[in-house]
Amino acid sequence: MDESEDVPKDFIKLKSEKLSVDEVSELVVSPYCGAVSVFIGTTRNNFEGKKVIHLEYEAYTSMAESEIKKICRDVRQKWPSIKHIAVHHRLGVVPITEASVIIAVSSPHRAESLEAVMYCINTLKASVPIWKKEIYEDEYSWKENKECFWANSEK
Repeated sequence: MDESEDVPKDFIKLKSEKLSVDEVSELVVSPYCGAVSVFIGTTRNNFEGKKVIHLEYEAYTSMAESEIKKICRDVRQKWPSIKHIAVHHRLGVVPITEASVIIAVSSPHRAESLEAVMYCINTLKASVPIWKKEIYEDEYSWKENKECFWANSEK
């Protein structure tokens, strides 16, 4: 395979179905890359002493996809050797232990892909319009990401 046939690609998906780590990581595999780094954000069963039953996510889909595309462009500027990027985020109900978000990045060497994955998840949580509702045993709470740029603007 000529490297020009393996052009860098971004795979962005927001969906209500269960996310697959295998599917997302396979999207970014390249014969020119020795590293695939993956981040999986899962639903945990507790938050600040409360028992979490499940999470629910909502998004402004077109804007969220646009913001994720910007993150991918930023990654490619910061780490030019990055080959492929995949960002899949689940919407709707996400049960305990299931993935809410999976990010995978391939690069020739591990340092770039590891740094890019961290940048992707941190920037996604800070800038992408996806909202999380935590459902507890006897109440619920819409959660604002503490990293979110608009969270601190009126304080």
